[in-house]
Amino acid sequence: MKHVAALLLAQLGGNANPGEADVKAILGSVGVEANADELSKLMSEVQGKDVAQLVEEGKKKLASLPAAGAAPAAAAPAAGGGGGAAPAAKKEEKKEESEEEDMGFSLFD
Repeated sequence: MKHVAALLLAQLGGNANPGEADVKAILGSVGVEANADELSKLMSEVQGKDVAQLVEEGKKKLASLPAAGAAPAAAAPAAGGGGGAAPAAKKEEKKEESEEEDMGFSLFD
């Protein structure tokens, strides 16, 4: 990721076609050593391509992914069960809250 960031900084700085030396210089200016293998791979993948266009394509791909994992479905009551699970959950929540209050000390003492 540091290599990509340095490449983008070089382009934002006015270098339309930055090379490995440019990326190494940017990383070196902040005390970070470039990984030669990763940098070579990145440069070979973006060579001859417009980085702004690659970013736009990446945004489209990211937009298709869910932002967070799927939320677990709430437990559905069994057929004819009358929804007995919900009151039990409320009782458990009340017990947990009361246990937290009875710890014998306060955070603000």
